[in-house]
Amino acid sequence: MFTPDPIPRPTGPPASSTPLGDYLTGVEHSEGRYGVDSGYVVLPRSLVESLPLPWQQHMRRLLTEFHEAFGYLSWPVYRVVPSRYERLVDLDDDQLAEVGCTVEVADSGELEYRQRDGSRISDPETRRVLVSCSDPIQPPGSGAGSAPPPAPPAR
Repeated sequence: MFTPDPIPRPTGPPASSTPLGDYLTGVEHSEGRYGVDSGYVVLPRSLVESLPLPWQQHMRRLLTEFHEAFGYLSWPVYRVVPSRYERLVDLDDDQLAEVGCTVEVADSGELEYRQRDGSRISDPETRRVLVSCSDPIQPPGSGAGSAPPPAPPAR
């Protein structure tokens, strides 16, 4: 039977035409997502393999479809390095070398930070650079930082 009542319309904003992009860039929230930058999404394998079995099975199906869809591309091997942003003035010599900077004492006695090409870096106290760090995400059960896998959401 049909009802003469109007069909209720969903409340809230209209559905996005780019839901995954919105999620990854944090459009739905005030901040970006873990393991995401402007070009890549990184999922720590130790965490993915510790997910509940139904989640792993679902992710396997999605990844299989993804790789089938883009299998024609010539894929490189990716090297993922855990990194974090640090103030330039807080780096040691090895970290400065990693980001292509040097520090020297100027004639005035002040520290001068320079880029590889020799140009002076103005205001190094506020300059933040990306440097490698030890991986804070360890496989579950390996000790520090381990937590039980999340429970599936209630339906």
